[in-house]
Amino acid sequence: MPGDARGLPSHDKDLPLRDMDVPVRASLLRGLSALITGAGGQGESFLAGYGVDEGEAATSGEAFMSLRVGERILEDVARRFGIPDLGLRMAAQQDLHVLGPLAIAMENSRTVGDAIECASRFLGLLSPALSHAVIPDPLENPGLLGIRYASTTGNASPQALDYGIGMVHRVVTLVSGGPYGLRSVQMPHPRLGPDAAYREYFGAEIAYDCPHAVLRVPRQLMEVPVSGGNDLLRDIALDFLQSRFGHRDVPVSHLVLAVLQGQHGADRSDLAKVARILNLHQRSLQRLLAREGVAFKDLVDRVRRDQTLGLITNTDLPFSQIAVQVGLREQSSLTRAVRRWFGMAPSALRSVGSDGVGDAGE
Repeated sequence: MPGDARGLPSHDKDLPLRDMDVPVRASLLRGLSALITGAGGQGESFLAGYGVDEGEAATSGEAFMSLRVGERILEDVARRFGIPDLGLRMAAQQDLHVLGPLAIAMENSRTVGDAIECASRFLGLLSPALSHAVIPDPLENPGLLGIRYASTTGNASPQALDYGIGMVHRVVTLVSGGPYGLRSVQMPHPRLGPDAAYREYFGAEIAYDCPHAVLRVPRQLMEVPVSGGNDLLRDIALDFLQSRFGHRDVPVSHLVLAVLQGQHGADRSDLAKVARILNLHQRSLQRLLAREGVAFKDLVDRVRRDQTLGLITNTDLPFSQIAVQVGLREQSSLTRAVRRWFGMAPSALRSVGSDGVGDAGE
């Protein structure tokens, strides 16, 4: 099933060009190949027929495709391979970090309401066609609110809407720390698969053929704290998002520093782990840092230096233990690093304290 230059299968010429101008991140198709294969198809070759390389989509945060082509793929897969609840299955297996820095900002929000507001502001990171908002309860219950998911292009495909509202449900569940009192779900299309599949996924009553895709939730949900949030990491992630949408240079190095400061021991210097946390391919992360004139190893060294200074001057820990905590293999490595940073041995640094360092470490 070869595709044309626009990414359409050769037999499918009925999508107007104006619909092709709306991009969506190809990473949203992660895991689709496995679902096709599990249903007896050949996932990679099926997607390749649409011009989609799922391997590239899974590792590149910069790959885009037409929203309409993505929707057509979901509808074709559901029909051809007999997976009527495909959208829900895609949402169930998707990693929250497909949202990239938006996931970091949401996970570190102060309240569930803050996290939802953040998603509403920056959902365009995935596609300018996606819309997400808190609205009054569609059934006018004063104790409830609605969380609405929609496509701004109109006439969104049913499978794509199931996928989208399914992801919203997963995100709210994660930032809430578990079940959040979902009262019911409204779907803007007829039931696609067994009603039991929808009830099992959402754990609530489902209404079909409604005006919009909406989660009806308790009003007090907006004030529920997000556990384990980090204000610094949230602020840096928001700066990242605001800078990106403002078309200014993105301070990726600041975000990397925040991640490194939260790691310990040898794991700190693991580029692959940091890239995974930021939902970037290793090479993409290295390129972004290079544009800012900094290398990953230099950021590791900066964090290691600052934490070593604090541990030596503010604690009585043995130098061998400090070496392990900052990710150095042995005490001799710590001694060489401290001499390079501060121009003195660890014992001398402990004697003079941080005030005695002066400009030696700059």
